[in-house]
Formats: sequence, structure tokens, C-alpha cells
Amino acid sequence: MPLKSIAASWPLLLGMGILMLGAGLQSTLLGLRATLEGFPTTIIGVVMSCYYVGFLFGTVTAPWLLRQVGHIRVFAALAAVASAAILVQGCFVNPWTWGAMRLVSGLCFAGIYVVAESWLNDRATRSNRGRLLAVYMVVLYVGLGAAQFLLILASPSTPTPFMLVSVLISLAMVPIVASAQQAPELSAPRTVRLRELYRNSPLGVVTVTVAGLISAIIFSMGPVYARLSGLGTSGVATFMAVSILAGVITQYPVGRLSDRMDRRTVIAAVGALATVVACSIVVFTTMPPALFLTLTALFSGFVLTLYSLAISHVNDHLEPAQMVAASGALLLVNGTAAALGPVLAGGLIAAFGPPAYFATLAALTGALTIYDLWRKSRRRPVPARQKSPFLNERPRA
Repeated sequence: MPLKSIAASWPLLLGMGILMLGAGLQSTLLGLRATLEGFPTTIIGVVMSCYYVGFLFGTVTAPWLLRQVGHIRVFAALAAVASAAILVQGCFVNPWTWGAMRLVSGLCFAGIYVVAESWLNDRATRSNRGRLLAVYMVVLYVGLGAAQFLLILASPSTPTPFMLVSVLISLAMVPIVASAQQAPELSAPRTVRLRELYRNSPLGVVTVTVAGLISAIIFSMGPVYARLSGLGTSGVATFMAVSILAGVITQYPVGRLSDRMDRRTVIAAVGALATVVACSIVVFTTMPPALFLTLTALFSGFVLTLYSLAISHVNDHLEPAQMVAASGALLLVNGTAAALGPVLAGGLIAAFGPPAYFATLAALTGALTIYDLWRKSRRRPVPARQKSPFLNERPRA
């Protein structure tokens, strides 16, 4: 990638990296603090799901806000509100307040993503867009993963970590607002009917849905599972860091493999391997910590590629003019599923204990694998000449 592209984009990448430090710390902190406060696991799941409900509202309202107010003002306003929301959660520790503020946070982060990514696309060119977006995704994942170790700086039972999240979200505004030039134009994308999208690529839509459920469970209920399993603060931080950073390592090799093979085969292989790993963790309840973390990394490394594989598979069945509208519809599908994931996992963990965490994930990946194999028997693979390049994406929700 030309150095000129990085030089033009580094303020955005730096700002989003700092923002992800705050976002990653916030999600893990809330799950961990909720268990320390004795919130019922089902209630924790509902509270964590409120973020994804807010995110859905944000994906709908953010484009309208950008057209009315402008990129810079929207970014600054939403970051300020998100910064205040986490402080409110630190002051009033109860499920009702946390649920309301989680909804507000989800709405704000959805708008921030729209601002940042439209800005990034405006700065990119046709020749470097894919590579620039890949760097952007790595920055997001590294920020989310590194944020887990910030838990060690202060006890989660004190207000200090909440203040740190607020500081990070506020600082994220500085490089973006200070270096902002002319704002990009935002055009309203053409809508696409979900029924038509499912008709074109049933497996792609189903995989996007499962990816939303799984990613929401990992990011929201992972800290709860780790704490209920007896891990301390540093153990929870390590568990979540391993879960997130594994996705950085696997994106590129899995993506390259899917460009050379039938993507359905790759999705089935990823689902099958993830199912075996998750079942191993459920069955073998006692194992060395190093082996447990290795299996956790393998599972997350596999399943966090599903969204990218699904988006790429859908695009294989679309014309270029349809891809933008399809991405918006798939984002709503993914976000809706994400809103249900923590509630599902929270209820099952409350009923069956911590092993239900990986059991739920195994059931989802196993069901996806079976559906994938059935779809393979119903339709021929996409010819190699019609395949679009692999898109390195992470679920925005």
C-alpha cells in the first residue's frame, strides 16, 4: 500500500484504535462487574443485548444525522454522549440504568462506525481500498484485544475503570476532529429486500445470522463465563484478549483459502472445526490453563472469520451495483441476531451453569455446518471467474 494512503488515513486509524481500547474495556468491564454485583446471569444477558438493540437504531438513524448535521459534528456529539454513558454506569450500578446506557452506547458506536468508514472509503482509491480496509480491521481487533489488559490497572469493583473508558472515548475524538478536512458526501444506499437476498444466497444470509449470534455471545458473555468459571480479573482479561486477537491471525489465511476453493467448503470446515474444539472444552472440564487458552484461541480464530466469509459468499452471487445495498441489509440481519445472542447465552448459563457457554456456541456452529452441507447438495458452486475477492470484515455490532 502506498505510504501516501497511510499518511492520509493515520489520524482516523489512530482515533479508531483509541476508541476500540475504550469499547473493548467497556464491554468486558460491564460483564465482569455485573457478576461481582451478583446480577442474575439472565439479566446480564438482557443488559448486554441492549447494546445491539441500540446499534440497530444507530444504523438506521446515523445516515440521516450525517446528512443533516455533518460528519465532524456527528462524530464529536456521539463520542461525547458515549463517554458520558459509561460514567453514568459507573455512578449508578443497577440493571435498569446499565441497560438504558448500553442502548445509548450502541446507538452512538453505530454512528461513529458510519462516520469513520465513510471517511475511510472517501480517502481510499480503487487500487488500495481493500488493503486499507484490511489495515483498518486489524487496528480495530488489536485495539479490542489490547483493551482487555487495561482491566489489570484498577479493580473492576471501583469507579476507576469506568473513568478510564470515558477518557479513552474522549481522546479518540482528538486526532479525527483535529485533522478533519472536507467531509465526504454520503449518499443514501438503495434498499434491498431480504427475501431477494436470501433467494440469491441462503447460506450467506444464514451464516451472517449465526456470526451475529456468536460474536455477540463472545464479546458480551465471554467475561461472564470466565468469571463464573473461577477466573480472576487477570484471567478474565487474558481469556478475552486471546479470544479477540486470535481473529486477527486467522482472517488472512482463511480468506485466501476461500478465494481458491468453494467458500461453502471453507465455511463448513470452519464450522466443523469450531464445533469439535468447543465440544472438547465442554467435555474435558479440567485441563491445563495453557491448553484451555489454546483451544479458546482456536475456536475464536475460526468463528470470527465467519462474517467475512459470509459477506464474500453473498457478493459472489450479486452484481457490483447490488453490493452496497446488500451490505446494509446484512448489517441489519447481523445486528438483530447479535441482540438475541447474549439473552440466549445468559438464559442457558443461568439454567445449566458456565459449561453452557461453549455448549451454546458448539450448537450454533454445528447447526451451521449441517445447513452448509445441505446447501452444497442443492446448488453447484460459484464458477471461479465469478467469485469476488474475499472481504476482510468484522461484525460491526
